[in-house]
Amino acid sequence: MTDATRSEISLKVNGKTHRLNVDNRRSLLDALREDTKHAGPKKGCDFGQCGACTVLLDGKRVVSCLTLAVAADGSQVTTVEGLAADDDLRPVQEAFLRLDGFQCGFCTPGQLCSAVGVLAEHRAGWPSAVTSDVSPDHRCRLDAEEVRERMSGNLCRCGAYPSIVRAVLDAAEREEVKR
Repeated sequence: MTDATRSEISLKVNGKTHRLNVDNRRSLLDALREDTKHAGPKKGCDFGQCGACTVLLDGKRVVSCLTLAVAADGSQVTTVEGLAADDDLRPVQEAFLRLDGFQCGFCTPGQLCSAVGVLAEHRAGWPSAVTSDVSPDHRCRLDAEEVRERMSGNLCRCGAYPSIVRAVLDAAEREEVKR
């Protein structure tokens, strides 16, 4: 007899496949932290309001505390531990370090994953709530106002926002130069 409250799922976390038997109500955050032992995503509020649990799900940022693990079945999950490739930091990680984009560090994993998502969304031409021209052929400029709006779902209790904004803008410039 099968248990209708549990499901077998498969998650590819930072390149490694994990097969899990989870309660259907289990959050992706809890599955990542407790079942796959990825401590990067933090449980800040557990209500999707602080962004400390932000991860990339198939390349798009999500708050993992509000995402059911069963809904992520078959997906690629990138946590902060999976952002660097062979110890080569991404431009956004380097910028956070160089420009003091963190203080206590609790929110930093979510901030970094969100910043990677923000940069990808901007490259793809996605507008934000403050983008003035949302026509398909318009390419908005990534400025401090855009970064603040796009990163607004990630709270920092220490108030490192000015440095976070500078780091995201710096990373965007460095990525643009590489292309």
